[in-house]
Amino acid sequence: MQRYVGTVARGIRLPIVREGDAITEIVTDSVIATAKAEGFALRDRDVVGITESVVARAQGNYATVAAIAADLKIKFGGDCLGVVFPILSRNRYAILLKGIARSTSHIFLQFSYPSDEVGNQLIEPDRVDELGVNPWTDHFTENQFKQLFGSSLHPFTGIDYVAYYRSLVAGEGSKCTILFSNQPRTILDYTSKVLACDIHTRARTKRQLLAAGAETVYSLADILAASVNGSGYNPEYGLLGSNKANEETVKLFPRDCQAVVDHIQQLFKEKTGKTVEVLIYGDGAFKDPVGKIWELADPVVSPAYTSGLRGTPNEIKLKYLADDQFAGLAGQALNEAIVKQIYEKKSNLVGAMESQGTTPRRLTDLIGSLCDLISGSGDKGTPVVYIQGYFDSFATV
Repeated sequence: MQRYVGTVARGIRLPIVREGDAITEIVTDSVIATAKAEGFALRDRDVVGITESVVARAQGNYATVAAIAADLKIKFGGDCLGVVFPILSRNRYAILLKGIARSTSHIFLQFSYPSDEVGNQLIEPDRVDELGVNPWTDHFTENQFKQLFGSSLHPFTGIDYVAYYRSLVAGEGSKCTILFSNQPRTILDYTSKVLACDIHTRARTKRQLLAAGAETVYSLADILAASVNGSGYNPEYGLLGSNKANEETVKLFPRDCQAVVDHIQQLFKEKTGKTVEVLIYGDGAFKDPVGKIWELADPVVSPAYTSGLRGTPNEIKLKYLADDQFAGLAGQALNEAIVKQIYEKKSNLVGAMESQGTTPRRLTDLIGSLCDLISGSGDKGTPVVYIQGYFDSFATV
């Protein structure tokens, strides 16, 4: 019988997860209960996505501003500190900045411009062009930047992040000198001890700073990579992927995630007989066309996933086949020709003309982005997403 539906993604409601809860049992039982209540059958190769937030919450992976400050003092000695390339976010960075400020008496805070690494704009790029500024070579003090560009409000939040970050530092009793430059080494004119706060470019920034003569350089991934005074931690990502929990606490990216996804897969097999794939997901990897914000403020889309989600799609472009290779066919003959082509496609289509337009992004990035869009980040209450038919094709019956 012909199948009329392709991929289906369902947001699954969970009870509010607290520290110490058995997250693997909660996820498995909630999906099974939902399938029974909504009348759909579980199948092999279905995908279960769990947002990183509930995993970290169940683990109790939290850290206080005091713990952040303590680790920074250990690593930098409490001297004046250079901070380069912070992103503009109350949720992602503001609490971290409080901890950074609490660790030292003077911060040199260097913003990138016209936007941060993930696309939050300080100024319109057109203004840079109009004023003849070269963002790769020109750097400014705070007064010079304001005289040239004026103040700037974030298009979505309405926040003046330069003023806001200055107030956070001042609130911790630390002095703040603000700079604007896209060259990491600019900070070395002020201090030789630097914290790199960028996410995806952090290794390059560290390398450039050390090559330029920096004395001490760490990234956010190095801070709370181990527990400090009993705090939460993440050995791979440190403070990267953290979110504000309250005014003195952040929730860190979850750790030991592979054991979580493997156990959920095992529980589904035991309770349903089905082999499902499982991933933990954070931010999706996509760009907002209005605000120009690239969503991915987490270090990765998925910190852990089961083995069936490794790799990239291997798909042919149906519209190319219909418009080019089989342009002379129609109706059932066209359908049969395309189905045959799908069955006979090569195991690796990289570079093949029939795959053009099917960008081979990693499966976990694609599926994690789908999960993030389905679950949202607000009050939907669906931190688990259940996906069916993702690996189906036009030839699947």
